[in-house]
Amino acid sequence: MSGSGSRSRVETRTARPDDLPAVLALVRQHRADAHAEDVLTGHTRLNAAAAGFRRLLADPGHRVVLAVLPGSYAPADGGSAEVSVGLAVLGLDPLSSVLGNPQVTVDTFVVHRDHRRHGTGAMLLSAAAAYAAEVGAAHVVAAVAGHEAERQRFFARMGFAPLTTRRIVTLDSLTRSLSAWQHSRLGIPVPRRVGQAARRRAVGPLRSATAAG
Repeated sequence: MSGSGSRSRVETRTARPDDLPAVLALVRQHRADAHAEDVLTGHTRLNAAAAGFRRLLADPGHRVVLAVLPGSYAPADGGSAEVSVGLAVLGLDPLSSVLGNPQVTVDTFVVHRDHRRHGTGAMLLSAAAAYAAEVGAAHVVAAVAGHEAERQRFFARMGFAPLTTRRIVTLDSLTRSLSAWQHSRLGIPVPRRVGQAARRRAVGPLRSATAAG
């Protein structure tokens, strides 16, 4: 799979196993820009990463797309080899397929900071649109953090509307929260409206008793 556009010299293609170093570099940059801590540090075990990357590439429910500058357009100091300038990890939402309305997800979307505003992001979305048409999906859903203003503006310009808020928690933190909840012996919190109705029912007899007294 490859594509090109008149406004950009960037091309897109499906990633290969030997693209792992370029993929890791782009993801590290994305995590740094997003101020994510302790994710894909320089101490990433390459053998484990390579095995995981091969599984991802072999997964029929995902497609990893690289945006590259061909060798003839690469910077002078880059030699004749292509340069990876963007990344998109596309997926097929399993529940949407079960419901008969498949949606393509853009779970990772990275444009190298030195190659923004040159059509790279649009080329990656073009690859996402092609993938959606290929799998029969009517919608494309992108994950964007709330604090990523530039990325939010880009997707808004491309027609994406707000959908939902995603939250994240470490397993250790979630385990501690669940343990604290279990040891507190508290029941499931009563919805506010139900609680208010119960208070009204409780106050009613008290008022009657006071009036009678």
